[in-house]
Amino acid sequence: MRYKPLLIYLFISSIFLTLLGSIWKIMATLQGLNLTNINFNINFLLALILSFTLIFIGKKINQLIKIITFSLIFTTIYVFINEGTPIWYNAGVLLISLFFTNRVKNYDLNYLKEDFISEKIIFDFLSLFAIVFFAFVILFPFYLMFVTSFKTQAALLFNPLDLSINFTNNIVDVFKSYFVIFKTYDFGRYIYTSSIVSIGTVIITLIFAIPAAYAVARLNFFGKTFLSTSILIIYMFPAIVLVIPLYTVFSQLGLRNSIEGLLIVYTATTLPVAIYMLQGYFKSIPKEVEDAGLIDGQNWFGIIVKIIIPLSLPAIASVALYVFMIAWNEFLFSLMFLDNPKSFTLSRAINHLTGDAETPRQYLMAGSVVVTLPILLIFVYFEKYLVSGLTAGSVKG
Repeated sequence: MRYKPLLIYLFISSIFLTLLGSIWKIMATLQGLNLTNINFNINFLLALILSFTLIFIGKKINQLIKIITFSLIFTTIYVFINEGTPIWYNAGVLLISLFFTNRVKNYDLNYLKEDFISEKIIFDFLSLFAIVFFAFVILFPFYLMFVTSFKTQAALLFNPLDLSINFTNNIVDVFKSYFVIFKTYDFGRYIYTSSIVSIGTVIITLIFAIPAAYAVARLNFFGKTFLSTSILIIYMFPAIVLVIPLYTVFSQLGLRNSIEGLLIVYTATTLPVAIYMLQGYFKSIPKEVEDAGLIDGQNWFGIIVKIIIPLSLPAIASVALYVFMIAWNEFLFSLMFLDNPKSFTLSRAINHLTGDAETPRQYLMAGSVVVTLPILLIFVYFEKYLVSGLTAGSVKG
């Protein structure tokens, strides 16, 4: 038996399971639950025993039976040691143990005999630690924001970190915050403005980026090498450095408090990276396809429209998604250029509400959900295009 991989597995897996339990304890404490009787050392020892048992049993019994049986045993012992915990908390412990036992179900003594197994174990659990860290640092605040948007002022004063939603109330009371922000705070107008600005930025950026990227990828002209290598140089300068001179220029031109002004700024800031992403994809398209188009009588415009664009839809979709997200979420330029509430974008409107001390927290959270949820859904749906577009042109041959 190779003891080093076994010791590494036992230590890391036990730490991971104990970490999950500690996070669950923190979340339960935020709900007002007193869990001072739960001992970290005892829970670590319990996790160590579970990890040790699972790897020695390995694949000797049915995996589903193993997962359910040992999850129930672990939860029962945990509840017995940490007596006095409520049912919902114990249910969370059961879910954690089910997740853990399912994750390590393929570990057994034979698996520990493979080459480089110590490194595999470390990287395997490091990925799990990263997922847990992301969930706790990113997803948990978003969930708290989402839940808070359904609270009443009285409920927030009683327990501002309550993670539950009371759906026993009247449906109007549950969604009151959303009714208020659309009726009283005119969020419909802000959504319309943000949509126009974001979609307009995408269209204008693609109109300029596609021919420019094609020129960099295919044509020979003076300064091509410098342009292709320094196209992202604008991102070396902090946005705040550009804001002050742009503010002065836009004030003189009457472009402040206007959608046109934002379209100019957003297009200028997203165009370089759009060209950079597209030219890498255009280079991966066989030049013979374009030569065939020239033989058929197509000019350069026809080649771009009828050949390059159809073949590059994944890259174009990823660029469009990237530009849309930048324009939708951008805050600094909208803060500096928009003073009139009738011209506010969503991010500027949230900032405006935050500056009002009398705005209830649940309304702010409802507004934040309105800002975040659409772009989140769009990203999840088009994520495959973003990945394929970002990796396009990275592999040659």
